[in-house]
Order: sequence, then structure tokens, then C-alpha cells
Amino acid sequence: MAFTCTTHARSTISVDDDRVRITRWDFEPRANTGWHEHELPYCIVMIIGGTLAIHDGTNVSHVTLAAGDSYVRPKGITHDVMNASDHPISFVEIEMKW
Repeated sequence: MAFTCTTHARSTISVDDDRVRITRWDFEPRANTGWHEHELPYCIVMIIGGTLAIHDGTNVSHVTLAAGDSYVRPKGITHDVMNASDHPISFVEIEMKW
């Protein structure tokens, strides 16, 4: 189901308390997160913009986001995310626990 990649994105958790988990994701070109399901609602905020390839198990969609762009998703999202840009990208993911 997931992308075939040899490099995984690097995740760094900066906050994990009773309200939120904040994780920075850094991707080299073609790096991916690996197949996963979000157990919490979340939002992301791009730090270094680029194009994300998002695999939902059936289809791959491409989304280009600039630094500072953001989006929100409900819990239960299952996907794999890959950097489809020719340069490194990064974003902050904020998972809401309330």
C-alpha cells in the first residue's frame, strides 16, 4: 500500500503532553513517513514548502504547499506521505488530544 522508498522522513517530537503532541517532520527528496493511521485529529504547518505525494491505499494525490501553509484533518486518516519535490521539505504536525 505504501510508497516504495528507501529513505524515511525524520520525526522529532518537541511536545507531548495531555493536550497536544507536536512533531517536526523533515523529508529528503522521495523520503516518506511510512503507512500509518492518525488516532487523533491533527493539523500541519509547512516550514519548508514543496509537493507532498499522499497515498491513501488506492490513489496518490499531489499537493503543493508553500512555507506557512497549513491544513487540518480529522482522526482516522490512513495514508503514507512522500516528498515529491526535488529539494528537502519539512512541516510541523500538531495532534490535538482533547
